Amino acid sequence: MKQIKVKEIVERFNLEVASGEEGLNRLIKTSDISRPGLEMAGYFTYYPSERVQLLGKTELSFFHELSTEEKADRMERLCHDQTPCICISRGMEVPEELLRASNLHQIPVLKSTFTTTQLLGKVTSFLENQLAPTTSMHGVLVDIYGVGVLIAGGSGIGKSETALELVKRGHRLIADDLVEIKQPAENVLIGNPPELLRHLLEIRGVGIINVMTLFGAGAVRNFKKVAMVCTLENWDSTKQYDRLGLDEERIKIIDTYLPKMTIPVRPGRNLAVIIEVAAMNFRLKRMGFNAAETFSQRLAATILEENEEF
Repeated sequence: MKQIKVKEIVERFNLEVASGEEGLNRLIKTSDISRPGLEMAGYFTYYPSERVQLLGKTELSFFHELSTEEKADRMERLCHDQTPCICISRGMEVPEELLRASNLHQIPVLKSTFTTTQLLGKVTSFLENQLAPTTSMHGVLVDIYGVGVLIAGGSGIGKSETALELVKRGHRLIADDLVEIKQPAENVLIGNPPELLRHLLEIRGVGIINVMTLFGAGAVRNFKKVAMVCTLENWDSTKQYDRLGLDEERIKIIDTYLPKMTIPVRPGRNLAVIIEVAAMNFRLKRMGFNAAETFSQRLAATILEENEEF
């Protein structure tokens, strides 16, 4: 399970550390954020202590109506050993009771000038991205007409050379050789390159080239949603390849299934053009037009018509 340190959100959003600096290395393990309204009223039965706690104007306004003993009790119980940090929005003053409890338990209290809703949205989005399930795949990721195509296949099959031809045809490279893939939401996969390999392409016999330097900033992207997978393999004369496109193969990456095409490689086949057309056909299918199904329906109608005449 992925996790990040509290100090990462402090640096990301330039938050002020009001107390509990010793706890900045505490770990955040979930992207869920809690607004402890019921807890301010004293109901801690189902207190989600493992979440980042966010106190806004509503929570603190209610807190100030409590008695001195209740204030101390609420903040003491709010600073649980599992709590990674407590955030205060709108730049509001941190209650003295919270300062004492947070310093005692080494729970960081962070202040932000954002409104409660803004802070909630920004931190949630950041945590979902950072804590998303991640995997790595060997291949090349290219943006073709807005479709993120992951080109996979064995070493030396021609993935990078195909990507280079696609870049020359006006498409954009995201990653070569190793693609890091995150799943920030259900059925959404985002691919990006490792920092070391960003904008680089390896061509056997030539070496490492920088695509952005050679072709300009418009030839690269830093990330892209992965929509389909094209797997290159050496032509096998004994194997039956799909000629109509009616049978859609799928591949599972993390928890998401993507359409997969197997493209046989042999001399004389222009792989870049084939993958480019595959991406265009994928877009057409998403728009509701399936050429293979249309052909199949025409063929069935023709056969039926001939049978009736016979």
